[in-house]
Amino acid sequence: MNMFKSVKAKTVTEYLRSVPEDRKQLINFLHGFIKKTVPKLRPHLAYNMLGYGSFPYKNYKKELVEWPIIALANQKQYVSVYVCALDGKQYLAEKYKKELGKVSVGKSCIRLKKLEDLNLPIIKKVLLEAAKKPGLIA
Repeated sequence: MNMFKSVKAKTVTEYLRSVPEDRKQLINFLHGFIKKTVPKLRPHLAYNMLGYGSFPYKNYKKELVEWPIIALANQKQYVSVYVCALDGKQYLAEKYKKELGKVSVGKSCIRLKKLEDLNLPIIKKVLLEAAKKPGLIA
């Protein structure tokens, strides 16, 4: 079972085209920002989201899967940026929670409704650090 909002897209381009008009600008900006900030993390479709880079991860079924280091998802009420990376035993999103802006943060997830709410220099710092320290707490 996939816990992320189901999409019909099979490619990154199809995903971007399928985003509703009211979110297109935000998703397209974040997609470009992530690609520019961490160009070595190749964009791909992963678990109904846009994924960037990947690392081996053992899921709840004890299966070894390739999980995105960073992911971008259009949700029903907001846009999510998942940062699957750690500093020691702390998720990077939680580490920088107070500096990220007027966003909601939960473990590895950063939720926002508009770009102005996100502190771009700090998310850039988070993305750069994530590329070096991928992982999830098991």
